[in-house]
Amino acid sequence: MRCSAIVVTHNSGATIGACLEALAHEDCEIVVVDNASADYTVQRIEEFVAWNPVCLIANEQNLGFGAAINQGAREATGDVLLVLNPDAIAEPGAVAALLRCLETTKAAAVGGALLETDGQPARGFAFRRIPTLAPLLYEVLLVNRLWPGNPVNQRYRCLDADYSQQQEVEQPAGACLAVTRTAWDSVGGFDEQFFPVWFEDVDLCKRLHDLGLKIFYCPEARFRHSGAHSVGQLTFRDQQIFWYMNMLRYARKHFSKRQVFFLRSAIVKGMLLRSVAALFGARKAPLGETLSAYWGVVRAVW
Repeated sequence: MRCSAIVVTHNSGATIGACLEALAHEDCEIVVVDNASADYTVQRIEEFVAWNPVCLIANEQNLGFGAAINQGAREATGDVLLVLNPDAIAEPGAVAALLRCLETTKAAAVGGALLETDGQPARGFAFRRIPTLAPLLYEVLLVNRLWPGNPVNQRYRCLDADYSQQQEVEQPAGACLAVTRTAWDSVGGFDEQFFPVWFEDVDLCKRLHDLGLKIFYCPEARFRHSGAHSVGQLTFRDQQIFWYMNMLRYARKHFSKRQVFFLRSAIVKGMLLRSVAALFGARKAPLGETLSAYWGVVRAVW
């Protein structure tokens, strides 16, 4: 199988060099889609292109992660598409391990082991179960914040899984996800309405599962991942609004109307709880910005 790695960049100058250097040793086609970076990302890629075969697509505006990956997929020639974040650095043999896993399991998609700075797999992030209403309610109503070890959260985030073992999973993180071209085409790639990021990978895996296709986790495919590269560039307000709006979009696609109503109501209640907590100092941004963000979420979802 021939692999095409598709990497979307947005102000990724500090990370894209190491990502491309690692991929250059993995015997795969490289397609980079830049979403209107304002830093030296494109320059860094062009310096790499001078010595290595890379397809660079430079967008004049930020199309969002899903749309940019779809754009790269249309240019890619491989029969396996590796969706990879620019801050995910392949260890030697990682891509080959993904391809072996796809071949031996006959899966439609596989996810790699995303490693924390201490070299351990990112427990609770590398793969999860497809979300039902319950885990989303626990998240928006602050249950997970107050009681992170609750059974619903444990099951959803697969916190008790053995990350050293290859296993069938429901939803690997989109930071490192290899999908066969056949499976990708069967679901039409990412839903570009999940803008700019969040839940597009969950939605893709849900649609693969709905077709009866299998997804596996491959621990031998190791990628060092710093995390939060793109979302860290968003303002606190935008992070809140985009995350909750995309959660609600996912629910509208896959939940009943009654479940969507419960989720919308829970989001509003969660924003009220967060606003009260912010008044007592539990916040990640200045009070005015925090309250503005939470009120923006309420207006957006209701």
